[in-house]
Amino acid sequence: MSASASPTRKIAAIGAVLALIVAVIAIGVAVGKAVEGKRDDAAPAATGSPEAAASAQPEEDAGQQRMYEEYAKLTSRRAAGDPLAIGKKDAPVVLVEYADYQCSFCGRFTRETQPELVKKFVDAGTLRIEFRNFTIYGADSERAARASWAAGQQGRFWQLHDELYAKTRKGDALAEEKLVEMARTSGVPDLDKFRTDLKSADAEKALKKDQDEGYQLGVQSTPSFLVNGRPIAGAQPTGIFEQVVKEAAATAAKKTEGAAK
Repeated sequence: MSASASPTRKIAAIGAVLALIVAVIAIGVAVGKAVEGKRDDAAPAATGSPEAAASAQPEEDAGQQRMYEEYAKLTSRRAAGDPLAIGKKDAPVVLVEYADYQCSFCGRFTRETQPELVKKFVDAGTLRIEFRNFTIYGADSERAARASWAAGQQGRFWQLHDELYAKTRKGDALAEEKLVEMARTSGVPDLDKFRTDLKSADAEKALKKDQDEGYQLGVQSTPSFLVNGRPIAGAQPTGIFEQVVKEAAATAAKKTEGAAK
């Protein structure tokens, strides 16, 4: 691949390869309850099942690890002051999450797993979490995604994010007035600005950027994750995420040590 290729073209070029790896890893893994909704039911088991582990295998060859590293470089934005991110910009491990606010399994990750990851890894400077609005359930999901982005413009993204996922909310529960009330509860200071930002072209642009990235990666269901480029599909048990983060941190440390020699 030429050095002049754009990031978008690079993502598209390796997306099919990653999808194949995810599918191969998922073969033989017990499949639990299918992710809700027709979109998820139609997705391959590797990305559509909350119980299918899409990353765990004891040994990965050097070529596969290089591909993960390339994926991490293309998808981990590490932007200073990113309101949709938590953790140090230069943390050795980045977890990228693609999620929809009407997805109950995304909510489960937020309520059960993310707090543990923050406590054990984000606070220690090991992990950075970057959220992507990947909407698959239509206009209500898109409105909620734009609302979360709007809250982020006033430094309250994660507060509204957690409020949206405090329980499963669908349809009319994500009407504009309901979102404004949740923004108030989440401490968004200027609700008039929040309403304006929610409906803005900038919100639409930000949402499209996240969606396009997800589609180019081959994401078909939510939640989907990359941990330093290594895929995890579905709301896996917290222990799976902890194991993958530790392994990614160890790999990053070895690479740093090797570069220092």
